[in-house]
Parts: sequence; structure tokens; C-alpha cells
Amino acid sequence: MPLLSVDDPLPWVPQRVLVAGTSGSGKTTLSTAVAEVLGLPRVELDALHHGTGWQPRPTFAAEVAAFVAQPRWVTEWQYTNKLGDLLSGRADTVLWLDHPRRLTMWQVTRRTVLRRWRREQLWNGNTEGPLRTVFTDPEHVIRWAWRTHGQPGRRVAGLLESRGEQVAVVRLRGRAQVQRWVRRLREGSLLSPDLQ
Repeated sequence: MPLLSVDDPLPWVPQRVLVAGTSGSGKTTLSTAVAEVLGLPRVELDALHHGTGWQPRPTFAAEVAAFVAQPRWVTEWQYTNKLGDLLSGRADTVLWLDHPRRLTMWQVTRRTVLRRWRREQLWNGNTEGPLRTVFTDPEHVIRWAWRTHGQPGRRVAGLLESRGEQVAVVRLRGRAQVQRWVRRLREGSLLSPDLQ
């Protein structure tokens, strides 16, 4: 199946959706919108992964496996180093947030600064660390986003090669395309009449 663009109709009603993109690309926002429109159960993988003090939760992989065993869901495509193809092997639709690096970096930096400034509580009581750690921690989310910017595209290419006929991949570049795609999903215009 060819890579789909913002205006291409979907070949089926999505049942198991992955949202791909690097940190700060808007995966959680898009996952939330898709869950709302399609009535899909949604889980945020960061909430399952991060325990108190940012320590990985030992039940993470088992909880993800239980979630994706369901017939319908939406989540972010991440933690492939721990989950392998558990997510991608079950997905029928992938929404690829292939934003320019400058947009992703703006979004992840703005989000990180605001979370820190507001002392926003994230998963399991965690908060963003001091902003100065961007200079000392090679795994800081801003540095991570810069370093991994191209990884989602490589994962998508591998998925298309291995499961190309079984998964629809929609490539969305920039906020305008994401907003347009979500609007069309709400309107039902992404689905042909025989799918509605």
C-alpha cells in the first residue's frame, strides 16, 4: 500500500492506530483526537513506563501487551527498544508526524520550559528536572528529540517493507496538515461512503 497523504481516503476504518513521531511532535495530542473521534480506547505509554522518580515500571511491557491485545486502540509508537514490534505488529493504521526539525524542536522546547515553569506533575508524580540539565544530561528530552528526529521515518519505512499491505500509513507534515486531517476525520470525509 502506498504512503497516504493528508487528502487520501483511508482504505478502512482504523481500529488499531499508532501515532509515530519524535518527542514533541504532537503524538499525544493527535492520539487523543483520534480516540475521541473514533471512540477508541487510548493509553499514554509514558504513563505506563515512568514510575516514581522516573524509574521504569517493571510491569510496563506486560501492561502494553494487554492493552494492544484488545481489538481496538490508539497509542503512541515509541519504546521500540523495549517493546520490539509488539505495537507495529498489531497496528492497522499509522499516523506519521513527519514535521520539519525546527517545528519539532520549537514544540518540545516550549513544552519542556512550560512544564518546568509550572511545576506540572506528569506521570506518577514526576516533574521536569531543572532546565540546566539540557546541558548535562545526554538523555534530556530536548537533546533526545534532536538526536532521534529521523528515527520515526526509518521505522515507518521498515514497517511499509514488512507489512505494507496490512497497514495504512498517513504522512502528516506540519500543524496545518494535522489539523486538516483531524477535521476531515471528524467530518467523515476520510472514509468512503461504504465504510461509514
